[in-house]
Amino acid sequence: MNRVLPEGFQRGPLQGQTIIGEVTESMHRFLLDGWTSKAPPPRIEEDIAFVPKDREEVLYIYMYKVSQNTALQNTKRWREAKVSVRGEAGADDEVYYERAPLYLDLHYLIAVHSKFRSDAEKLLGWVLLRLHEATHLVYRPRRYILPSGREVDSMGAPWGPDNTGDDVIMEKVALALTDDLTVGDAINFFTIHEAPFRPYLTYRARCAMEGSLMAAPAGTVVRSMPVEPKPEEESPHERASGRLGRMDTRPKRSQSPFGPKGHDHRPLGDNNESED
Repeated sequence: MNRVLPEGFQRGPLQGQTIIGEVTESMHRFLLDGWTSKAPPPRIEEDIAFVPKDREEVLYIYMYKVSQNTALQNTKRWREAKVSVRGEAGADDEVYYERAPLYLDLHYLIAVHSKFRSDAEKLLGWVLLRLHEATHLVYRPRRYILPSGREVDSMGAPWGPDNTGDDVIMEKVALALTDDLTVGDAINFFTIHEAPFRPYLTYRARCAMEGSLMAAPAGTVVRSMPVEPKPEEESPHERASGRLGRMDTRPKRSQSPFGPKGHDHRPLGDNNESED
């Protein structure tokens, strides 16, 4: 349904349109930062058909699917944003509205390549242990871009990656190892890209794509389309013509309580007094 907003609203720019690319870049950086061997770090490629001509080791990171997280699916109605921005001296707090974020699951395929198969398997083991330490690929204060272009955190302070506080809302991107592709699917995947079959892993990253903020004048509310009235329930004794039918005059049976019969149990009397 179309949502109608009152006059005086100002809409800001989109906020989370770059989160998908930032997750991929964070995965690249997290893997390279964890390389502690004296040997040169592996080369990261997104083209899985690339084959090095020397003994260079390669990590292929390919995002092959983006899906909506239906478990966290929400409505599209406008709601009051969680950002708290102080107005001018003596004025009330500014009011902002936003839509529910779009929760996404990003699916990645990670493959390894080396001249010798045993070296590729060692590199695969290192990737498993390194990504197992990634509790969050992205963990930073959520950035709110106001219609005026100012960037603030949830408390209204100027945004910075090091902002801290118990009331500061954090943006989190979690990573988990999954079993998303079968061997047959992986073989077809490599064949379509004209790449040799390599050992592979599949991971899932969960993120939220934020929309734009709406600035509202003080004291206004978001108006929505009227809700249809709930139809009245028909009487079970009323016929289609409107006349009352025959009513059931049989006494209803009392439901027996669940569980075993009580021992030395006696219900309270009308005067709510109990016996010792």
